Order: sequence, then structure tokens, then C-alpha cells
Amino acid sequence: MWDEKLKIYDQLIDKCPRFERKGKTMPYTSANGYMFSLFNKDCEIGIRFSKEIQEKYIKEFNSSIYRSYGAVMKGYVLIPQNMLEDLDHVACYLNESYDYVMSLEPK
Repeated sequence: MWDEKLKIYDQLIDKCPRFERKGKTMPYTSANGYMFSLFNKDCEIGIRFSKEIQEKYIKEFNSSIYRSYGAVMKGYVLIPQNMLEDLDHVACYLNESYDYVMSLEPK
């Protein structure tokens, strides 16, 4: 199951040419010194947004705050499985997240 779900995460990232996936055992994307998407051991994808946008998307997606390896990931939204049927749509959110971290002060 891990490999199948990781392929979906990779396909999602392939739709976004401005960045690439990093990490072997804990796949993620990062830019400007900030991670902005994660793929956890439960094969779940989390995408980072500003606090206001996070709250909006949790409601809109009927989702929750993202958790990875037992930790609550502040600012991250769990991407529901049903959304992964339209990767082009989810890629828009991933690009929005990239733009968000690029707007932050570099680390």
C-alpha cells in the first residue's frame, strides 16, 4: 500500500514543476527553508497553509488538521482520500502552499 500511495504523492508533485519531492523514508516538499507538504507513515498527505486558509480548507474539504508520526502538524491540512482522484485540482492547492511558504521570511 505504501508504494501505491507514494506513487500518487509523486504524481501530484510531478504536476508542479517549481519544486520536487525530497526525503526517502519521510517524503516531503520544502522551499524557502519551510516544509509545505508531507507524506506520513499512514500514507496520508498533508499540505501547509496560513492559519486562516487552513481553517477554511478544513471546513471546505470536510477534513482535519494533519498528523504525522503522532505529532500535530500546525498549519497543515489532511488531504482527504477522495480528493486524490483529481490530482490536477489538488496540485492547485499544493502550488498555493508553495506560494505561501515563499512569502514567508526565509529560514
